[in-house]
Amino acid sequence: MTEPDLFSEQRAQRRRANAPLAARMRPVSLDEVVGQQHLLAEGAAFRTMVEAGKPVSMILWGPPGSGKTTLARLVASNSGARFEQLSATSAGVKDVREVLAMATRRVEEDQGKTVLLLDEIHRFTKAQQDALLPGVEDGIVILVGATTENPFFEVNSPLISRSTMFRTEALAPQEVAELITRAAVDSVRGLGGVAIDEDALEALSERVGGDARLAMNALEVAATLAEGRGGDTIALDDVTEALQRRVIRYDKGGDRHYDVISAFIKSMRGSDVDATLYWLHTMIGAGEDPKFIARRMVILASEDVGLADSRALGVAVDAFRAVEVIGLPEAAYALSHAAIYLAMAPKSNSVATAITATRDTVQHTPGADVPAHLASGATSGEREMGIGVGYRYPHDDPAGVIPQQYLPDGVDTSLYHPSDAGDEAAVADRLRVIDEILGKHR
Repeated sequence: MTEPDLFSEQRAQRRRANAPLAARMRPVSLDEVVGQQHLLAEGAAFRTMVEAGKPVSMILWGPPGSGKTTLARLVASNSGARFEQLSATSAGVKDVREVLAMATRRVEEDQGKTVLLLDEIHRFTKAQQDALLPGVEDGIVILVGATTENPFFEVNSPLISRSTMFRTEALAPQEVAELITRAAVDSVRGLGGVAIDEDALEALSERVGGDARLAMNALEVAATLAEGRGGDTIALDDVTEALQRRVIRYDKGGDRHYDVISAFIKSMRGSDVDATLYWLHTMIGAGEDPKFIARRMVILASEDVGLADSRALGVAVDAFRAVEVIGLPEAAYALSHAAIYLAMAPKSNSVATAITATRDTVQHTPGADVPAHLASGATSGEREMGIGVGYRYPHDDPAGVIPQQYLPDGVDTSLYHPSDAGDEAAVADRLRVIDEILGKHR
């Protein structure tokens, strides 16, 4: 190694030694990456492309700390391309044009291609995104756009159409725990063999929401705290202090998990908005899967609110979509919005009781025949036999309801019984009018 090369390597070693733990532990090969198996499994399109050293422009879309920057660097290193990185929070059109100019010179001088990682690409304006188009279209740069936002909403369609979309997922707690353990014992890039007790490891892996970068940062702080108090093991108190918030007692796989979600549902059903919020944020603060919470609210919207306020189902579904689109922590607003709405809404379980009554009736009348006038009568032969004949079109009557048989023979029962709660009182009034026309007695 020549003297200039030696000095360059020494400087690089000093930079690595002073880099944060998250940067030091960044994987240097695909096999070091934890998680993202849908991208990295043998035969997966992303892995195949990287290993072949033939990358294409792409957009990596996923939550913070899920490995977007790592994957972008691996794309560059496996292709032998020059790696350039810009952040949309600080870069402008001028910076983009400079990178494109350098990339053009490399191509012209046969020095290879350039991979440009553009962090937070969704923050670029339309004009800034348009500045990238010529370089991407001509193959001067291989663009790797990284975003935590839905690119179909935030990225120009011309860039989308020229890029392949890859979705990264938040790491599972066991995957975060694997990274923490690896960093703790690594004597070259990591903490050099520091111990971490089981409670601390579990709390840290559960509390970072699948964010590997946050886990590494908190681990580094916790190790410093443990060293400062003269301990040789990272304890739960060190993790609590490193995260700057109390670790809530909550076992996602045990009784506490089921008890808290039960308390949340029963508080909404009981219209106690304060208790609803308390249990909701107990779960959010403990790292519960927000989609799990949102799914339970969607169920409750029909099971316990029902037609007393039909808007409740839309509110709950919108909250679930918000969780999918923006994720935590911002999705806590949508979850809280929906939880308050559901708790305050008038309650009716008529949908649930109708389901139970209907299922019971169906079970006791298996194979019931469709009344002939309701059958399709698709062929002339069927119609000659009276099948599909005699059906009366409800729109022909000004009331929009015409008395005729709809249930099978032998099934003469009332299955839906509206309550007088909220909007369902009007539904009950309407049903009484319909029943009178149809000759039903509920």
